[in-house]
Amino acid sequence: MSSPSRPIRVALADDSVLLREGLVRLFDEAGFETVGSFGDGDSLRAALDSLDVDVVVLDVRMPPTFRDEGVRTAIAIRASRPTVGILLLSQYVEATYAEELLGASVGGVGYLLKDRVASLNELQDAVTRIADGGTVLDPEVVRELLTHRRDPLATLTPREADVLQLMAEGLNNQGIARRLVIGLGAVEKNVTAIFAKLGLDASGAEHRRVLAVLRYLRP
Repeated sequence: MSSPSRPIRVALADDSVLLREGLVRLFDEAGFETVGSFGDGDSLRAALDSLDVDVVVLDVRMPPTFRDEGVRTAIAIRASRPTVGILLLSQYVEATYAEELLGASVGGVGYLLKDRVASLNELQDAVTRIADGGTVLDPEVVRELLTHRRDPLATLTPREADVLQLMAEGLNNQGIARRLVIGLGAVEKNVTAIFAKLGLDASGAEHRRVLAVLRYLRP
């Protein structure tokens, strides 16, 4: 989690020079500090020990194979630096990679389509939430995951499914209430029902939220 006394420190890896430069400018505008910018995951990992970083931003597909280097790098970073937040960026919806990242992490992770980062507000919100230990998923990624993951959650009502989907996108109860235009009490009742139907005991509301989202998104 970042300290409120200093800006969030970000390192990024993307093989596109133009995108890297654009992201650095957006980070500056958002009030973040870019502590490293790299063209591939290996270069980032080699420099990581010398960097004081809160969040790492990675392209999913980078050299040498342009397949899943960003995911592999993210998982390796979380294994060695579990407190560092991870934000994966992708040109397309690649739900399998989102599942891999979620499967290796609990909190402090995000997966967004690159089109989404063109919005300064969305990028700023995502990086801030990840630095604070939250989970941020692009709505398109969530929809793709849900297409193949509904059966184990068939007991949820349509409203409960809506609430859980927004939890998966990283919204808190207040954000869910605003999005669905319902009262905070109604959201809390739905969240409680979701925990009960998924068999999640009272081990802490935030912990159960993470477990519920993981249960929702995993096979």
